[in-house]
Amino acid sequence: MSGRNPLHRTTSQQPDETPVVLPHVVIIVTESGALDVTVDGTPFPPPSAGSEWTRGTFGPLLDAVTKDRTIAVRIEVREVDGTVFTDLIRARKPTPPPPPDDEDAAAPGTRRARRAKHTKQHEPPVLVEVTGDGFVPGEDIAVAVIVSHTDAAGTGAARALLDRRQLDAVLPEDDGAGEVVLYGRVSGTTVVGRVP
Repeated sequence: MSGRNPLHRTTSQQPDETPVVLPHVVIIVTESGALDVTVDGTPFPPPSAGSEWTRGTFGPLLDAVTKDRTIAVRIEVREVDGTVFTDLIRARKPTPPPPPDDEDAAAPGTRRARRAKHTKQHEPPVLVEVTGDGFVPGEDIAVAVIVSHTDAAGTGAARALLDRRQLDAVLPEDDGAGEVVLYGRVSGTTVVGRVP
């Protein structure tokens, strides 16, 4: 065995480099339609006493479990008929603030000039709502012009609130309106909405 290095164990990995394990969420659908929820084996009760998680509260349940999509979780849904669905719910990337407007660089009459004139950097965002139906309850919905993501509610409806400043930066300047697409990543459902 000359010329070969013996096997050895590496000790360079520090405790803080240990891979992160995602929280494991198990949702069991009961005969009555209520949802029994555990996170890493610990019961996850509904937000108020006397209430229960149901298919209709699936969206708020996902928001609560993921802390408004700030953490990723591994989810497992066990239906009454024995069917099991698993998915990974990713954390959303934080939306970067829009770049500051350079009023001197904007040509008069353009969308950018109007935005620079009417928008101050410290004003709250002006939200635009785009809705659609036909999605799988709880599925991840891409919002295109892709500036954010949303989830379908327990009814299969989706709702996206968009910052007008984000839209102004990407929509055409000619007619003052544009289209936004809601795309269901599981169902493949596509809804095109008009933005005024």
